[in-house]
Amino acid sequence: MKIFPKPKPHIAGLRRARAIIFFCQNLCLGCIYFQVHRARMNDFAVLNTGRKMPLLGLGTWKSEPGKVKQAVIWSLQSGYRHIDCAAIYGNESEIGQALQEAFGPDKGLRREDVFITSKLWNTHHHPEDVEPALLKTLKDLSLEYLDLYLIHWPNAFQRGDTPFPKKEDGTLLYDDIDYKLTWAAMEKLVGKGLVRAIGLSNFNSRQIDDVLSVANIKPTVLQVEGHPYLAQVELLAHCKERGLVMTAYSPLGSPDRAWKHPDEPVLLEEADIATLAKKYNKTPAQIILRWQTQRGIVTIPKSVTESRIKENIQVFDFTLEAEEMSSITALNRNWRYIVPTITVDGKPVPRDAGHPHYPFNDPY
Repeated sequence: MKIFPKPKPHIAGLRRARAIIFFCQNLCLGCIYFQVHRARMNDFAVLNTGRKMPLLGLGTWKSEPGKVKQAVIWSLQSGYRHIDCAAIYGNESEIGQALQEAFGPDKGLRREDVFITSKLWNTHHHPEDVEPALLKTLKDLSLEYLDLYLIHWPNAFQRGDTPFPKKEDGTLLYDDIDYKLTWAAMEKLVGKGLVRAIGLSNFNSRQIDDVLSVANIKPTVLQVEGHPYLAQVELLAHCKERGLVMTAYSPLGSPDRAWKHPDEPVLLEEADIATLAKKYNKTPAQIILRWQTQRGIVTIPKSVTESRIKENIQVFDFTLEAEEMSSITALNRNWRYIVPTITVDGKPVPRDAGHPHYPFNDPY
């Protein structure tokens, strides 16, 4: 019988280490890739509940089914710990599949590691409709609770299962339910442990104060469109004074919108931003995202492209100078890219301008 010599200790140790690495690579959902971006304290906003909300998240509006699952997986592998969702986006079930694959004791991530937001749609503003709408979202996302639940818009539509109920002339069928009643129903969700925090989306400053006047649980977040052409300086100050964190959607101007006008300004081609991108060896998108996060604004760029998802989170390794921050803010022109429109008599018109709670008639 042939006797094989025992491997030397350092060789045996190396083999064990390789075996462990191989095991981890095959057991975890990209567990090694979760090390790409390590969160630091200044990567978070602190809510008025004391909970931390990652400053950079993945937006999922316009992320079509068939692509959004992989986008969420890529984002988690790249270090994202914040996913922004909404029932009206029509893709929460697929996002839920990605989350199911990501969470678990043997998969590298726990549920509590990731901050997940969703939103109550306009047809469910009546108090008795709020909890069922949330339960549907939780089922679709395969979750037991949300970290944050927002009222998507202050203006309500006619109740029912049709997300955009319309009259014969193409205009929307509205409901005049007071959003303060909706807010009271949102507060009950916190008490039941179904959501950790609640907030608002697309509300103006007056409407925020209106909610605060009756709130037993204060809103934690206001989510609005925000980018250098719509810097939201006054609204941001208003939120900070009242203890709300601002989240910016469409932070890069939503260049993939189907309703883009050929004459509208192109944010990513702005010369001042291009100059800064060259200085810091970053992309214009990264300069814009850094500007927002450096202001303390949570930012949720959407992408279903792996390279862009990875690129968008690489904004915590440099700091813009004060004058550079001011120069980007000075680009503001109060330009809204995201004004929902409908076609009436062959012409595009603002979808909700006739609603008494339409938010964009106020200065901010």
